[in-house]
Amino acid sequence: MTGGDPGGGMEVVLLGTGSADGWPNPFCGCRSCRWASAVGEIRGQTAALVDGAVLIDCGPETPRGALRYGRTLAGVRHILCTHADFDHLDPAALLMRHWAGRTEPLQVHGPAAVVSRCRDWVGPDDPVVFHDVAPGDELILSDTGHTVRVLAAAHTDALGGAAVLYDIARAGTRMLWATDTGPLPDPTHAAIAGARYDAVFLDQTFGPHTDHGTDHHDLPAFAATVARMRGSGAVHRDTEIIAVHLSHHNPPGDELAQALAASGARPGRDGEVVRLGGSTRPVGATRTLVLGGVRSGKSVYAESLLAGQPRVTYVATGSSDPDDTEWAERVRRHRARRPATWRTVETTEAAAELRAATTPVLVDCLGTWLTGRIDRHRGWDRGELDAVHSDIDDDIDDLVAAWRRCAVPAVAVSNEVGSGVVPDTAAGRLFRDLLGVLNMRIAAVSDRVVLMVAGVPVPLPRADLSSP
Repeated sequence: MTGGDPGGGMEVVLLGTGSADGWPNPFCGCRSCRWASAVGEIRGQTAALVDGAVLIDCGPETPRGALRYGRTLAGVRHILCTHADFDHLDPAALLMRHWAGRTEPLQVHGPAAVVSRCRDWVGPDDPVVFHDVAPGDELILSDTGHTVRVLAAAHTDALGGAAVLYDIARAGTRMLWATDTGPLPDPTHAAIAGARYDAVFLDQTFGPHTDHGTDHHDLPAFAATVARMRGSGAVHRDTEIIAVHLSHHNPPGDELAQALAASGARPGRDGEVVRLGGSTRPVGATRTLVLGGVRSGKSVYAESLLAGQPRVTYVATGSSDPDDTEWAERVRRHRARRPATWRTVETTEAAAELRAATTPVLVDCLGTWLTGRIDRHRGWDRGELDAVHSDIDDDIDDLVAAWRRCAVPAVAVSNEVGSGVVPDTAAGRLFRDLLGVLNMRIAAVSDRVVLMVAGVPVPLPRADLSSP
């Protein structure tokens, strides 16, 4: 569950993409906040988890953000702090780690104000080492394989001190983490010239408001910074440019997306997974997750998405029971409505089918796949639920990785089980909790997510907008 691919590239999980007060601001009723509340676009404070081992900033909302998106911080070996503002640094996380009994070394890197604020939160025997960093430093994280250059930000705060930016490279991929900052200082532009980043995560706090008087980007400043980076070769045509540290000063939804698109950028979303390098998935290999309750029409809709394809591999994840005549009739009806040219594979090894697929693939459904994995680990009658979760986490990681890299158009169907009553059995609660995590993980790396309600498809905001 730690994420990351030792074979190459980087995986960046956005644990938050909002400003200090998030978006919406919980005390505000402006048009932007009303929109965000209405569509459920609730952004936490900006932070990211890189390859499951490097945490960039850790504000008070970050630990819960990791859990909310199906990740753990148990594998974190380095924390890169940009500065000591409260939304980017909450030393209480170090106390939480101590309470968990972690004995692995943890290295905390940041400007002097970060180190000063953290020291009193660790015990004398805690395996935590602090590193005071400044622009121009280079960090070799030998235990994770990352190289980090520290760059100057345009951000000085009376509480948090000066901020820094991080240029992170691993396995032939490279990213720039640039929040909090206003227009980049000249020395920083000089340092990143020619970098050809795979991704740039850039502060964009104030939207169209240019009279804020702070060291943050607004939309015009954001556009100017991106243009200058293009001119210097820091970014290129294929660079992912993702706006973070977003606030309610920005316009709602599509308006913000359109404004950023003019610079070749897009807004980040909490929980999304950005994969840099190491992906063999070609353009056009879209991934669609179709969610819905029982008899909502999700399977019929999923099949319709691939109706124009001459060859499709239909991965049926449910097991056959010759003594269950009602189930056999359901299976017969499903097969009868599918084209004769479709190939049906009955297996619980959905990850293997996704990796091997050379024609479009439909997985129906993730709920029965999960049931099969719990069966395999004898999870229904085991009392140690934590152990069951641990066993199945690896299976979920494997399926998510295969889904993310699938080289052909793919559709997956899953049950939406979080809207009903709380199950009255431990087994029911186990299934509900694990399927909720699985759905979030798959949605985060899908190009489209659709919720079926009474046969009507309702498109949901996508977790990953990197694909067409």
